[in-house]
Amino acid sequence: MNRQNNPQEVIVSGIHLELTPSLKAFVQEKAERLFRHEERIIRVRVELECDPKQAVAHRFTAKGHIQIYGPDMNASVTTDECHKAVAMLIDKLDRMIERRSHMVKAKRQHVRVTDLEAALPDI
Repeated sequence: MNRQNNPQEVIVSGIHLELTPSLKAFVQEKAERLFRHEERIIRVRVELECDPKQAVAHRFTAKGHIQIYGPDMNASVTTDECHKAVAMLIDKLDRMIERRSHMVKAKRQHVRVTDLEAALPDI
């Protein structure tokens, strides 16, 4: 993988939440896993939101948006702790990328009707 020619970026933003350097580093560290699996990712944007009016179990929301060549991917997770929400969000995005790559490989290996017609001899 040639990462120098295709730099990826992770954007972390907080809504009603103060982003500490350790929280930013945690998100960066977790997001590196996404870049290992798919090299065509352009940008990953993570929004962390704290809503004190919600119940304790749904207080923290993590939203992820992956900008990739092709359709973009979005996911959202709500939990009671911010670090837990980030970990669950990255897991969810990772599963989405893996599913997408399997679909692309299956589609690429699928025999098409035009391929069959080209293989038939002329009578």
